[in-house]
Order: sequence, then structure tokens, then C-alpha cells
Amino acid sequence: MDGMNHSVVSEFVFLGLANSWEIQLILFVFSSMFYVASMLGNSLIMFTVASDPHLHSPMYFLLANLSFIDLGVSSVISPKMIYDLFRKRKVISFGGCITQIFFLHVIGGVEMVLLIAMAFDRYVAICKPLHYLTIMNLKMCILLLVAAWVIGLTHSAIQLLFVIKLPFCGPNLLDSFYCDFPRFLKLACTDTYSLEFMVIANSGFISLGSFFILIVSYSFILITVWKHSSRGSSKALSTLSTHVMVVILFFGPCIFVYIWPHPTSHLDKFLAVFDAVLTPFFNSVIYTFRNKEMKVAMRKVCSQFIAYRRIS
Repeated sequence: MDGMNHSVVSEFVFLGLANSWEIQLILFVFSSMFYVASMLGNSLIMFTVASDPHLHSPMYFLLANLSFIDLGVSSVISPKMIYDLFRKRKVISFGGCITQIFFLHVIGGVEMVLLIAMAFDRYVAICKPLHYLTIMNLKMCILLLVAAWVIGLTHSAIQLLFVIKLPFCGPNLLDSFYCDFPRFLKLACTDTYSLEFMVIANSGFISLGSFFILIVSYSFILITVWKHSSRGSSKALSTLSTHVMVVILFFGPCIFVYIWPHPTSHLDKFLAVFDAVLTPFFNSVIYTFRNKEMKVAMRKVCSQFIAYRRIS
């Protein structure tokens, strides 16, 4: 019995995004539209990469896995948020809250490693082109993917091991629309200072450190591209700018939420909506419209689908 959680609280109540009916309606339309668009866009990227032999390369392999993770990012938070918008009492069970936190951090950890793997892939392609196929072979790609999932699972599980047994005696109001460590820990009826520091160290500083590593890496690659001007330099610059934009979109909200010493409720909520709803959509748009090979392959897949529908 000593190992069990002695919480009185069995559920948490979200305060949500807004109280105004008009704002809730706008948020409902906005969130639903971008959620559906991000699901369709990322699914299309995955299907296109899998079906087109010209895209069977390490860069597109990692891109397809990033799109899969973006599907998870959208699905962990957005459906519950959209469902709760017009509910007076926005409730989530204790187990549901823990599950949401677990998958949120698994997916975040995996995406972090995938973005670093994509930077490594571009470094090898641009700085060591003659050795690219030798270094970025299928074994290396699978190893990077396995490492991403192992790190993501470990990152999430370590934090939950310390948090899951905390006692929660009340209140049970979360000034948010989803569960995450910063606000969740504040509701525990015990001193959580050390755990809050652990979350900042585990999520915040890792995000900040990874962000700087990626920015330095891409800066080094960009300098290399400028020094060796060639026919492929414009294509390389376009690809790199795409990756940098995705890195900023992903890490910006994460760094603010976990490291900023004086969090603001409204700003936190805006960044959370941006991260959960807009970032997965923008990732698919950025990688699609700034990549000629992907656009050509998608047109081919869509035309084949339309032709198949007409025949059937």
C-alpha cells in the first residue's frame, strides 16, 4: 500500500481557453480547420514518401517519420481541446492526465532527436557528399530512429516515475486546456520545488541545449554552402532554411514554457495552441511548398488517386 498513490483527487478540471462564446466559436473553427489540415498534410507526406521511389533517401525517410510524429503532436492535445470548447465542465481523469503528459513528452523527445538527426543528415550531404551514402545508409537511419524513440520514452518515463506517486488533495483546477508538468506539479499537496527544478532541467535545458546545437550546426553548414558556391547551392540553401524554420517553430514555445521564470497564463495558452495546432500544420506546409521534389511527387500521387477514383 505504501507504493500506491494516496491522492484524493480523481479528476482535474480545465479552465479552458476563454469564457466568451464568440471567442470559443472562433477557436473551434480555427482549431478544427488546422487540425484536419495538419492530419491530411502529414498523412500525405508519409504516403508520398512511401510510394515514390525517387524519395527513398535518408532525408525523406527522416521527414516521413517527422510527419508521423506531427500526427501524434496534433492528436495528443487537439481533439480533447476541440471537444471541450463548448463544455461547461472540462474534465479529465487522473489517469487520462498522466497519459496525456506521458505521450506529450515521448513525442516531444522523439521530435527533438529527429530534428538533430535531420541536421546531421544535411551536414553529411553538404560537407561530406562523397561519403553520404556510406554514412547515411539504411542501418544508420534505423539506428537514428530507434535512438529517437528510446530517448523520447526514457525522457518521459523518468519524469513520470517521480510525479505519478505525488499526493493530490485539492484543488483540482488546471488553468490550461491540457495536462503538462508545470501546472500539474503546482496542484500537489506537498513540496515540489525539487521536482519542478528537475522538469526545468530535463525538459527546459535539454530543449535550450538542443536548440543551440542545431542553430550552430546549421550556421556551420550555411557557411560551408556559401564558401562552395555551385549549381546545387540554391537548392541546399532552400532545404536548410526549411529545416531552420521548423527548428524555430518547434523549440521556441518549448523553451518559453519550461524555462521562462514568470509564466503568463494567456501567453502560455497561446504558445500551447500554436505548438499543438499550428506547428504540425506549418511543418507539412513548409516541407511541401519549399521542396520541388516533394511537390512533384505529391502532384503525381494526387493525380494517380483521382484517376483511380474515376476508374472505380
